Amino acid sequence: MNIALYFGSFNPVHLGHVKLAEYLIENSAVDEVWFIVSPCNPLKDQKELIDEYLRLDMLMLAIKEQPKFKASDVEFTMPIPSYTIDTLYKLKTNFPQHHFSLMIGSDNALVFHKWKKYKQLLKHFEVFVYPRTGYYFSEVAAKYPQMKLTDTPLYDISSTQIRADLAQKKDVNHWLHPDVFQFIIENNLYQNQQ
Repeated sequence: MNIALYFGSFNPVHLGHVKLAEYLIENSAVDEVWFIVSPCNPLKDQKELIDEYLRLDMLMLAIKEQPKFKASDVEFTMPIPSYTIDTLYKLKTNFPQHHFSLMIGSDNALVFHKWKKYKQLLKHFEVFVYPRTGYYFSEVAAKYPQMKLTDTPLYDISSTQIRADLAQKKDVNHWLHPDVFQFIIENNLYQNQQ
């Protein structure tokens, strides 16, 4: 089976994440999408990161109606910070019957040279790139012609923006699965941050 791995903090997971994964399935790029919750991204500020098990719970709520989506906690037992290349090799060892590829945003693609063993990653795994506002495909294609640029819709939302809106008591329902929104409210998540 062809499986795209969608790594992220998912802090929180939003409908933009889910729609991008749906696009890959609907356009027959892959058979399944596995969402990999990263406990600690070495290239991101960790201050606003809530517990990884809470983020995994929200992710499972967001994708529960999607049989071709899976939520993975594979990185929870790996050394921190977790590096994508190590996780890919672990999954390849655990599931030798599957072919794994990577799904990243154009913002991450432009800093791909900062990733651990990025040349090795490009050599052994397909990389699908989706658009992010302000990070242009033309620049990605110039730097990494082997990456596959996907013509997905542009979802102009981020978890950072959702956290800020929640803290300011703004409406974010249209960007969150109803069960994820309920989970956030019930657990008083993100609502007291500045």
